[in-house]
Amino acid sequence: MTATATLRERALAIRRHVLDMAASPEGTHAGGSLSAADILAVLFFSTLRLRPEEPRWPDRDHFVLSKGHASAALYAALAELGMLPVEELATYARSGSRLAGHPLRGLPGVEFPTGSLGHGLSLGVGLALAARLDGRPSRTFVLAGDGELQEGSCWEAIMSASHLKLDRLTAIVDRNRWQISGQTEECLSLEPLGDRWRAFGWRVLELDGHDLDALEAAFAGEPEPGVPTVVLARTIKGRGIRFMEDRKKSHYVKLNEDLHKRAVANLAAPSEAARR
Repeated sequence: MTATATLRERALAIRRHVLDMAASPEGTHAGGSLSAADILAVLFFSTLRLRPEEPRWPDRDHFVLSKGHASAALYAALAELGMLPVEELATYARSGSRLAGHPLRGLPGVEFPTGSLGHGLSLGVGLALAARLDGRPSRTFVLAGDGELQEGSCWEAIMSASHLKLDRLTAIVDRNRWQISGQTEECLSLEPLGDRWRAFGWRVLELDGHDLDALEAAFAGEPEPGVPTVVLARTIKGRGIRFMEDRKKSHYVKLNEDLHKRAVANLAAPSEAARR
């Protein structure tokens, strides 16, 4: 099996787990979890330097899920990596579970609790700066939603990162153009998004967020000295499930038994959008 085929299988497994969590009594933020599945597959199975048996290894790379509501996809990736039991995914968001609706730091693989949007990139700036001051080789990756870029705290972090020349910091924007209140551009226009990051001194890579080869190349590429990198990943909310794709109602769903079966069947029959 080729490396790309392996990553495709990992992304598929992450989506299956997300759908199972969406079929739980609590439901989950399925749309944004599905749009980020390919990004997480490449990060956790091709990019990040981690030791699953030693989650707090000092020289590990750091990952912050700023869009904390997509915790289902993160938990799925961690389970596939062996950092938590796959069986534990069945406890998602239930009373007493470690797998809260938004990730908590007590879980292996979680650097910070996230949920209140707009703060993850600031945390990433701190991690990247600390690694540099400590002389550690760690890289830091932060996955943000596009809607949270409406928060002023994001742009303070963007300014700080370039001022501090944090070239081992990579931000990734899950650009699915949806947030809970509707389409991002109807709420507060972000475009021209790439030009805005460039104006703040960042190296900007724009790509298809479901293209595994493009994602792998972007994350593995050598940074420009003294310049942080942002990957603007164009994605589809609800990716892989035809009746969820690019729809507001996929933001948070509870799948009944019939819809769960339909959704899982969709994964074996990719949509037209998935073929492009």
